[in-house]
Amino acid sequence: MGVELEPSAIPPRTLSRPVAETARMVRADPRILAHVPGFDAPFFQAGLAGYSDGAMRLVARTHGAPFCVTEALLDRTLINGGKGRRKEDPDLIASEVGMGELEENRAAGLDDHPIAGQIMGSDPDEMARGSEILAGMGYEVIDVNLACPVKKIRRRARGGHFLAHPGDAVDILRAVRAAVPASIPCTVKLRRAYDDTPSMAMAFERIFDAAYEHGYLWATVHCRTVEQRYTGPGRWEFLRDLVARHPDRPIFGSGDIWTVHDVFRMMDMCGVHAVSVARGCIGNPWIFRQAREMMAGRAPVGPSIAEQRDVLLAHWRFSEVIHGAPRTGRHMRKFGIKFARHHPWAADVKHDFIRCETGAEWTAVIDRHYGEAAQARAHAMGWAPAVVPEDGAAAAMDGADTSCEVPEA
Repeated sequence: MGVELEPSAIPPRTLSRPVAETARMVRADPRILAHVPGFDAPFFQAGLAGYSDGAMRLVARTHGAPFCVTEALLDRTLINGGKGRRKEDPDLIASEVGMGELEENRAAGLDDHPIAGQIMGSDPDEMARGSEILAGMGYEVIDVNLACPVKKIRRRARGGHFLAHPGDAVDILRAVRAAVPASIPCTVKLRRAYDDTPSMAMAFERIFDAAYEHGYLWATVHCRTVEQRYTGPGRWEFLRDLVARHPDRPIFGSGDIWTVHDVFRMMDMCGVHAVSVARGCIGNPWIFRQAREMMAGRAPVGPSIAEQRDVLLAHWRFSEVIHGAPRTGRHMRKFGIKFARHHPWAADVKHDFIRCETGAEWTAVIDRHYGEAAQARAHAMGWAPAVVPEDGAAAAMDGADTSCEVPEA
C-alpha cells in the first residue's frame, strides 16, 4: 500500500510577508510552554507509522526538534504488555543507547522529552486504560488519534473512523481525559472531516468543540479528509478559517510540509500555533535545525557529507538497540534511501542502500559514500552544502505508507 511521498500539485498560496520575515517573528506559544516545558519552538516531529520510533526521535532531538509524537500505539497492545509498549518507552531507549542514568543521557543529548504518547483504539474504557499506562511511562502529553485514514484501521473502528461517528468520538475524548491525571495535558489528532459532505463537516465541528470543552490543550488538524488519505494537496484554507473562527484555542496544523520554508508558510497563511512535520522529516532531521536557523535570522543550510555520515551511524546504532541486529538491516533500508537524496551522488547512494541487509553492508555503504575519500572527491568537484531553496520541493521519495499502521503487538 503506497502513499505519496512527494508534493501533489500544490496550488499557489498567498502569503502576507516573505517567509524569512515570518520565521524571524514566530515564537513558541506561551500557553503551550506553560503546560509542556521544553516545547520551545512552533514545530515538531509527527507520529509516523514504521518510522518515528525512538531511533528517529533521538536523531531529530539532536537536530533541534523540540517535541515528538510516537507512532500510534494500540490501546490493547499497551494493556496486554505487547512489544509496542517497550519499544516506545522513551527513557528505556535512551538508557540502553546511552550511559544508563537519565541525567547523563540528557547531558549527552539522548533525551526524548518532552514527548506525546499517541494512542488509538475503539472502546472508551480500553482507551482510558491505555492512556493511564502511557501516563505512567513518563509521557508529558497523551495524544488521541482520531485521524488515521488507513482502511484496515477504519474497518476496525479506530482512528479516522470516528470522524464519521461524532458521538462515539466524544465518548473516547471524555473517557481519556477523565483517566489521565490533570497534570498531564491531553491533545487530539484530527482530519478536517471524514469526507466533503456537509454532514461530515458538522461532525468535525462537534468533535473539535468537544475536545476543548473537555479540557484538551490543543488539536492537531490535518487538512485532508479521511477519504482523501494522502492524495492531492491539503486544504490550507480550511486551517486558516478554523483558526480565524477560534482565536482563543491553540490549533496545530498538518499537511504538505515538505521543506523548512513550508513550516513558516503554514504559520503565515493559516495562523496555526505550531506545525506538525511529517513526511518532510523522513531522512531529513536537518529540517528542525534549519527551522531554528531561520528563526534566528540565518539562511537554512543543508547537511555536509560528514554530518550525513554521523546521523546515519547514530540512527543505525539507536535502531539496533530497539529492534535487534537481524531486523535493523531491513528496517534501516527505507531510511537510507531517504537520506540519500542529500548526497551529491544521490542515485548511486540510494541504489546501494536498497541492497543493504546487514550492519556490515550498511557500514560499507557509509564508508564508500560518506568517508573521507568521498568527502574529498565532492570537495574537488566543487560540491558543498547549499542554502535550502525557498521554492525547492522535496525530492521524490519512494517507500511504504507512513500513515498510522499500528506497530505489531
